[in-house]
Amino acid sequence: MRRFASVAGSRCGASLCALALLVTASEAQPQADATFDFRIEPKPRLSALADFTTTTGIQVVRLGGGAISGASPAVSGQLAAEAALREILAGSNLTYRFTGPRTVAIESSPDAAIALEPISVTEISIGRGGVSEIDITSADIERRNATDLRGVFRGEPSVVVGSSLPMSQKLYVQGIEETNLAISIDGSRQNNKVFHHNATTMIDPSLLRAVRVDAGVAPADAGPGALGGAIAYFTKDARDFLSADGFGGSIKSTFNFNGNVSTTNLTSYSRQGGFEALGSFTYGKGSEFRAGNGEQVLGSATDVLSGLGKLAYQSADGHRLSISHEQIRDDAIRPFRANAVQIYGPQTTPLVRPYKLDRQNTVVSYSNVSPEGWWNPNVVLGYNRTQVAVDQYAGATPDTYSYTSEGLTDSLNGKVENKFELSIADIVAGIDFYRDRARSIERTYRTAETADNVGAYAQARLKFADSAKLSFGLRGDHQQFGGISGFRSSDQGLSSNVSGEYALTSHLTAKAGYSNVWAGVPLAENYVQNPAWSYGTGPRSVTSDNATAALVALFTSFRIEGGVFRTRIWDARVPLWAADMALRAFDVQSQGFHVGGTYYWDDGFARLQFVRTDTSINGRPADSYLGKYLTAPIGDILTVQVAHSFASLSLTIGGDVEIAFEDDSLLNPVTGIGRLDGYEVVNIFAEHRPFALPSLTLRGEVRNLLNQTYAARGTYGLEYGSGVVRPLYDPGRSYLVSAKLTF
Repeated sequence: MRRFASVAGSRCGASLCALALLVTASEAQPQADATFDFRIEPKPRLSALADFTTTTGIQVVRLGGGAISGASPAVSGQLAAEAALREILAGSNLTYRFTGPRTVAIESSPDAAIALEPISVTEISIGRGGVSEIDITSADIERRNATDLRGVFRGEPSVVVGSSLPMSQKLYVQGIEETNLAISIDGSRQNNKVFHHNATTMIDPSLLRAVRVDAGVAPADAGPGALGGAIAYFTKDARDFLSADGFGGSIKSTFNFNGNVSTTNLTSYSRQGGFEALGSFTYGKGSEFRAGNGEQVLGSATDVLSGLGKLAYQSADGHRLSISHEQIRDDAIRPFRANAVQIYGPQTTPLVRPYKLDRQNTVVSYSNVSPEGWWNPNVVLGYNRTQVAVDQYAGATPDTYSYTSEGLTDSLNGKVENKFELSIADIVAGIDFYRDRARSIERTYRTAETADNVGAYAQARLKFADSAKLSFGLRGDHQQFGGISGFRSSDQGLSSNVSGEYALTSHLTAKAGYSNVWAGVPLAENYVQNPAWSYGTGPRSVTSDNATAALVALFTSFRIEGGVFRTRIWDARVPLWAADMALRAFDVQSQGFHVGGTYYWDDGFARLQFVRTDTSINGRPADSYLGKYLTAPIGDILTVQVAHSFASLSLTIGGDVEIAFEDDSLLNPVTGIGRLDGYEVVNIFAEHRPFALPSLTLRGEVRNLLNQTYAARGTYGLEYGSGVVRPLYDPGRSYLVSAKLTF
């Protein structure tokens, strides 16, 4: 990436964009002498330097040409920045020198400083060290070349995304459907549940900078309603690309030959005198794709438009105010029930119909990036809205069109919190609120449910000796629920969590966590609301508990982990249209175990993970019909990820494998219905940056190399067999090419 004005030029990999400025060493040292709590696992040296900056706030500058390669050992404990840096660089041919209070230069030899060819040395991570945390960094998103939500989490078997259509994808964390998690985008709580045939939170991966998942046990400051954990999505901003005043941009185009799908993203950004701006737009268009059996998948055409705009101002003393607006729209012909191609039986509706999904999110925030003492505030005010419009018909053919119905959910929400930084702990305390609405607009009636909630919370993260850490939190919430025809009720409850880690040896760490969550009354989906509903004495508040325990072994180049988990949810409300079904609720359980390991070498890594997830509803194995908005049959999933870079060729190759094993836990031996078929999916890629034009990235990949005919776990109707439900098969072998130019 070349920048103008004060920046000579740079190439950006994710977040620590290197400075092309030479500063005298005499300015250095105050930050280098401070001590920090490092929790860096064995990983590629480039990623370890990213974690170094996240922990210390010290920018890392690569002076001279050449890539930063090799593996870093584990760096853990209360260390000075310089001591940690020495450990990260141990065994390499790299040296360092502090050139300012917040800048350290890394170089291969004393005369490298004259080369002025800085490169990015970081990837963006928003991890907080949670006991069951899954971090998707900017480098993960780029490496996977994600084009939908499943691509974001590819290779993470604890996070399952069902459906091959982005507009109907459902996400499950350790078997629990996302509407039972605290979901936020840029700090704004999401209320996107509209229609069970649609996606809940459709998002464009090209706009994402990082994702944090708290699987099961979530902290109190993750937000209300974290019954099965939390997911925090963060979108890109100008600071991810520019570390000083200047401007730049990128254009990326991807073509998928399976369906002739063309997707183009254009991003521009600038910084000047404390002001920042970013704009990013994506447009995708294409035909229906073919499954592994050669058949076109009905209603799978691509027609999507998304965008992100951000403005910010940051004063010299660190006060930062920003506003952002993000929106995505999918507007195409889809299967009549967009989460399945067809449900067999007497045909009373057309096979396809127009669907329009429009989700938008606006956030205003204030923070101080240079906090002093105990004053480290964070203020967020957000508004999000999701609208789904579908055509309704009187008969089985398109010419029987009757009218267009709409479902609209929105949420006005906010929080005010402060982080108190003590010598042995960080304590986050604050208050938050939300006003959620779910409205249905039909031809002859309109209905709505509302929920208003006010909460207060505190989360302490204690740092003891190098061998232990402890986190615990408490939140209290008061909710007022509004039903159809003027029904009102209110309730309140407490949620608590505790988790910790302890180093049993220099290589082996034990960790465990528990949470108990009160979440109030969940709103009904818009398309089942009935003006004749009777609430009786009122719906019951939903509660849950989560437990997890694991062992982690860390060696110089290895990381091995194994653990168990369980989530139980009581009184999970999932109404149906019938007049007496407004209070329909279930008890849900998901439990299982996970094992995995990662090996790092100088220019690459290999990761293997296995997860078994057993889900049940009211004590019986879960199916995808009863499990709508709750859970799904998942079973056993094994994933493998591999990547290697050839620095001398400026080439990276890699791939991933997902193996889902056959599962008969739902099988009815008489009807033959209930079997989950297994599948093996292999994806490979190669990425090259020409030395003559390093701002250009060329990529080729093959997805579903073995041309499997399959529907991914979490997809609706898998267990019913082809004679009952025709599921949405995933694309067969697909060839993709892409080119990205930064400027």
